[in-house]
Amino acid sequence: MRAVLGRRGLARLACFLAAAAVAAVAHSRMDPASRIGLGVSFVPRPEQARISSLGFAALVADFHWLHAVQVVGGAAPGAGEQAALLARLIDVVTTLDPWVEHAYRCGAVWLTESPASVHAANRLLARGIAYHPLDWRDRHYLGFNHFFYLSEEEKAAEILAPAVSLPGAPRYLGALVARLRLRKGGLEATAAFLGELARDTTDEYKRAEYLKVLDEIQVERRARGLDAARSEYRRRTGRDVVAVEDLLRGPTPVLAALPPAHPHFPGFAWRLDPDSGRIVSSFYGRRYELHIQPSDRARRDEWHKRAEGESA
Repeated sequence: MRAVLGRRGLARLACFLAAAAVAAVAHSRMDPASRIGLGVSFVPRPEQARISSLGFAALVADFHWLHAVQVVGGAAPGAGEQAALLARLIDVVTTLDPWVEHAYRCGAVWLTESPASVHAANRLLARGIAYHPLDWRDRHYLGFNHFFYLSEEEKAAEILAPAVSLPGAPRYLGALVARLRLRKGGLEATAAFLGELARDTTDEYKRAEYLKVLDEIQVERRARGLDAARSEYRRRTGRDVVAVEDLLRGPTPVLAALPPAHPHFPGFAWRLDPDSGRIVSSFYGRRYELHIQPSDRARRDEWHKRAEGESA
């Protein structure tokens, strides 16, 4: 066994040395003038690397992948010049060996420090989807980038929707797509989409997940009805409610009764959220919408302002 491991180790070493040698040949065949001042951070253009790989594209890709790993290990991921260098390295890696899997997703994780980095990661992930159409993970990362970093919920939903039925896709994915569609289609279209998923799936666990979200949508409908009643209360009294039960009080109450705070489970009530002041069910403690941390929302807003200033 030790001898076999020794031979495998020698084989790996030989492969690495071959990759290094081929990469050196590839670099030597490029225009030296184009490398002046670029130093150790020089990365060949993908088309140059492919032409100069001399039939060893996968080995040269491994060489540049090792370079990318070294860059990440030597500096904070996604910081300044390192992000641009990583984007170029992963572009070369996935051009030389587009069937590779991990590089696409690593790029998505590492390239997040600026809109330019996120767009670079998205281009890589789009390539990953083209070469791995049955892998839900590239779509997941790409959709997440469009939603979380670029505030493009509709685009994210469009990208994620085909992944819902792919092998291994997490159960929450369909519910996430539905939530992302809220802004464009509204509550009713979102409910229709989830109802269709619940009917069509053969996975009982996924069906249960979809039905749970449909319950949450039903509660949101009721909460919106209470919002309308609250507005009417303000119009009649000139003041806001102190508690949701105020809608039932007074000589001319706005409502005769409050709807159940959950369609199946008794014992829950409507309350005013102490932070936002909105009417919420005590079962969920929140409204049915996309929830983003304030710091993340501030970063997205800053990116949008910067983009608008650059395009003006």
